[in-house]
Amino acid sequence: MSQNLLILGILVLVVLIGSAMCSGVEAALLAVNPIRVHELAIKNKPIRGARRLAKLRQRLGRTLTVITIANNGFNIFGSLMLGSYAAFVFKGGIALPLFSIFLTILVLLLGEILPKSIGTRLALQISLASAPILDFAGVIMRPIVLLLEKVLPVLTAENEITTDEEEIRQMATLGSQKGQIEADEAAMISKVFQLNDLTARDLMTPRVAAPTLDGNTTLEKLRSTLIAHNDHWWVILGEEVDKIIGVVSREKLLTELLEGHAQLTPAELSEKVEFVPEMIRIDRLLISFNKDKSGVKVVVDEFGGFVGVIGAEAVLAVLAGWWRKSKS
Repeated sequence: MSQNLLILGILVLVVLIGSAMCSGVEAALLAVNPIRVHELAIKNKPIRGARRLAKLRQRLGRTLTVITIANNGFNIFGSLMLGSYAAFVFKGGIALPLFSIFLTILVLLLGEILPKSIGTRLALQISLASAPILDFAGVIMRPIVLLLEKVLPVLTAENEITTDEEEIRQMATLGSQKGQIEADEAAMISKVFQLNDLTARDLMTPRVAAPTLDGNTTLEKLRSTLIAHNDHWWVILGEEVDKIIGVVSREKLLTELLEGHAQLTPAELSEKVEFVPEMIRIDRLLISFNKDKSGVKVVVDEFGGFVGVIGAEAVLAVLAGWWRKSKS
């Protein structure tokens, strides 16, 4: 009798361990961050199991099918086997139903609830550790899985890593709330997406307020204007309407004055300027500033007319949160 009870106890332990492992791994695979898995898998020296895990998550339906088959094998077949053997050991009486109730409680607590909680909490570690075993189990069960995929084509669907602006905003907000990233970093991430919704017309300094100089006037005559205004860059105008010669920095103009070159004109000192349409999106405009030494561009309308000027600092003002949309 004691030997039979020992065998029954070993069988119970096998069923509980098998069910717990399957439940914990399943919970871990569903809870693990797919972006984190992808990041680990594409490294030059990936963490052991990372590439297998990424492969398993890509066909998540197939992977979960393997786990489900194994889990039900322990839960259903194991329970039937235990029931039959328990009936042989206890030979009826009150002990058999008590054993069934006790086994059910153990399977629920130790085979399902507890391992799933642990799997969710340690999702990445458990997923990485179990990836080689799951990969091997998938090879063993391939005929059964392929048959099921013929009946249920949804199992063959691949899981692609996708996201959108709203998800990234929410992730940044949650990261800030959890203390994983700084609050100002989360705010800046949100403002980056705002660039796609703004145009040069929204951020430019209008023509009437733009710092301009007559290109043919000498620096001597412009001395008081240059000293009174501290604009970093000036737009140099020609004789014709909307004729833009270029741009020149205030620093360069004042330097020439101090060196005694007061008879020079802004047109002679100007640099080539890039013209941009007023409806260009700011995200595209920001990239173009990398190639522009002056950091300022002249904004034109659909007819090529001069309507304003915009500098890199206007874009940075959006990212820093200084810019506020004017009410129309």
